[in-house]
Amino acid sequence: MTSYLSQKFQYLTSFSSEPEDVKEGELNSENRQELEQSKLIIMKSLIEKQDPSAKDVDDLMMRRFLRARDLDVEKATDMLIKYLKWRIEFVPNGCISPSEIRNDLSQNKLFMQGYDKTGSPILVVLAARRKPTPVPEFKRFVTYVLDKVCARMPSGQEKFTFIADLDGWGFANNDMHGSLAALSILQDCYPERLGKMFVVNVPYIFMTVWKMLYPFIDKKTKKKINFVENDKLQQTLLQDIDESQLANIFGGTLELVPIEDC
Repeated sequence: MTSYLSQKFQYLTSFSSEPEDVKEGELNSENRQELEQSKLIIMKSLIEKQDPSAKDVDDLMMRRFLRARDLDVEKATDMLIKYLKWRIEFVPNGCISPSEIRNDLSQNKLFMQGYDKTGSPILVVLAARRKPTPVPEFKRFVTYVLDKVCARMPSGQEKFTFIADLDGWGFANNDMHGSLAALSILQDCYPERLGKMFVVNVPYIFMTVWKMLYPFIDKKTKKKINFVENDKLQQTLLQDIDESQLANIFGGTLELVPIEDC
C-alpha cells in the first residue's frame, strides 16, 4: 500500500511541477553569489523607499525572500513589504503567547527536539492528534511554532526539518481551511525556512486531501516533500538524522518534547 502511495505522489508531482529557470540553473555558486549580492543592494534601496521603517531588515532575511522569488527583485521586495505589514498586524506584541493558542497546545500534537546532519532543528507533528480549531487561532499556532523553530536554529543555519507522522490520521483530523492558512504563512512569511519534509505512515485516504492541497504548494516547497514508505522509514530518516537526534517513535533515542516546553 505504501509503495502505491509513493507512486501516486510521483504521478502527481510529474504533471504539476514547474520547470526551473534555465538561466538561473546555469549559474555556478560564485556567479550566483555575485548576482544575489548585486540584487540585494537594489532590493535594499527599493525597500527603504517604500517603507523607511524596514531599513533595519537584515541581509539574511532579504536573501531568503530573493531566493523565494527566483532573484526577481520587484517580486521579492513586494513579498517582503507584505510580510512586514503582516507581522505588525498579526503579531503586534512581537510574539504569540501560549495563552492565545490554548486549544491547539492542549492537543499535544507538535514536538521539537534534535538536529539533522546539517544542523537543522527538527519538528515532529502527530497529525492524528489534530482536531480542527478556529482558523485564526490555528494561524497563531503556526506562527508560534515557526517562530520557535527559527529561534532554535544555530548560527549560520536558516532551515528546519519537518516530520509529519500521519499514523491514525482520518477525515476527522482534516481541516482544509487551516491547512491552506498554514501553507500560506509558511510560504509567504517564512520563505526558504523549510529544508526538508518527511511524510510518514501515510494512510490511503490522505491522498484525497493531498490532491486538493497540492496545487497550492509552490514549486520550491514541492521539491522538499518526501513521502516515505513504511518499510523504509527508519532507514530513510537515518540518512538525514543521526540515531541520537531522532525521536524514539521513529527508531531513535530522543523522547518527544512538546513545542511549548522547548
